[in-house]
Amino acid sequence: MIIGLDIGTSSTKAVAFDVHGEVLAQHGITYPILTPQAGYFEQDPKEIYEACINSVNEVMNVLLEKYPDETLQGISLSSAMHALIVMDEEGNAITNSIIWADQRSEAIAAALKETPQGLDLYLKTGTPIHPMSVLCKIRWMKQHAKDTFERAHKYIGIKEYLFFRLFGSYVIDHSIASTTGLFDIKHLNWYEAALSAAGIRASQLSEPVSILHTMQLQDAERAAELGIPVGTPFVIGGSDGCLANLGVGATQPGIASVTVGTSGAVRVISNSASADQKQRVFRYLLHPRQFVVGGAMNNGGVLRNWFRDTFMTELTHLPEDINTSRLFDEVIQAVNPGSDGLVFLPYLTGERAPHWDANAKGVYFGIQLQHTKGHFGRAMIEGMLFALYSVALALEETTGPIHTIYASGGLARSPVWVQILADVFNKPVFVKETVESSAWGAVLVGMEALGITGNAGDHAVVQGEDDSYVPNKEHHLIYMKNFQQFERLYDKLKDEF
Repeated sequence: MIIGLDIGTSSTKAVAFDVHGEVLAQHGITYPILTPQAGYFEQDPKEIYEACINSVNEVMNVLLEKYPDETLQGISLSSAMHALIVMDEEGNAITNSIIWADQRSEAIAAALKETPQGLDLYLKTGTPIHPMSVLCKIRWMKQHAKDTFERAHKYIGIKEYLFFRLFGSYVIDHSIASTTGLFDIKHLNWYEAALSAAGIRASQLSEPVSILHTMQLQDAERAAELGIPVGTPFVIGGSDGCLANLGVGATQPGIASVTVGTSGAVRVISNSASADQKQRVFRYLLHPRQFVVGGAMNNGGVLRNWFRDTFMTELTHLPEDINTSRLFDEVIQAVNPGSDGLVFLPYLTGERAPHWDANAKGVYFGIQLQHTKGHFGRAMIEGMLFALYSVALALEETTGPIHTIYASGGLARSPVWVQILADVFNKPVFVKETVESSAWGAVLVGMEALGITGNAGDHAVVQGEDDSYVPNKEHHLIYMKNFQQFERLYDKLKDEF
């Protein structure tokens, strides 16, 4: 038994698997995103730490009851990217975790991106110049939060915070390091020009280590809180995006992983570090010389939650045992593909790939008297998928054609959503029996690190049948007409944003 601990934006999930990918037990704990002022998006690192501890403890209680004679082999980690927590010399967090959605460094990112220095930083680090990047967040802090900047002993992410609390040392895996905008993805060390741009020293960052780096938990008090034996190995693992590709088996050319949770992304794995001169896609490390290339969008499941909670409040008041996602799907399924000409730009929280436009806003276009709440709901889903499709087109220009898609994340549980995905992309889509792809990817890395299997990429197959979705060609043609208008609308409106 191995536990994959996936620290996400909306929740932390502990999922226990056997070596064949069967889920033995799982438990998740949600937590809020804090918005102290417009454009600020933060979370309480202590709350996320407690969610990690309690999720593992709950899973261990189930495992001890159901499998008393089995041994936990280890815990392997996955986490969301681009978080920044400032630590003082005493090991206290003096800021919240500033997450990927934060926009406070928007002006700094916009100015830097248009310079030769910005292009160099992108080409060396693989991280687009955008308010999400740790580089831009620190640069903002130097200018606008000078007291915090002066007190900063370490700049870390949420997984580093967990490892510091458990082990007392600051370490960061190559995968997460490559998402900071501060890491040389070719030489696997902190990039001096990026440190200079941020105004910090390498000693203020964690020690970069392989995703296979393993530490044994010797603290008896911490082990008791987790419900695990003293000496249990912890494998540091990687970023949730890279591990999602591994978890669904999207490790070969032409196979893309589409993950949509709170946000969303399209990614492929490549052995080439070739860069997009237009700076539309990221290049993050999984293993040395193995890159996950793709683009992330800000507006995924957060859109559906916004629409449901704002315009379908009748669903929020139903008993907890009612499947509100299924009821939502029934509403939008009753509307024709293409939403009878209603088009939605889904940029409610700005946008990352391919536009990297923190100013972008949401727009409904083409409203007529025949449009109902169902039309607005379906157009919202279609607009979300048009944004993903625009990322995929940029990705194909950089890495080559995509012929197959594996879908994962919370929205992959919706057959209606996955079918629209297949129809928009005009490609077959497969959904694994378990959609906890990042947790399973972490476990595959954990098994490799612990010597249970060979290379994780050779075993990235979850046991059981895949659900498959075949694209409807007629629907694809309808969607492409709307998509072309979708792209024109952004170009016409971007200056207004």
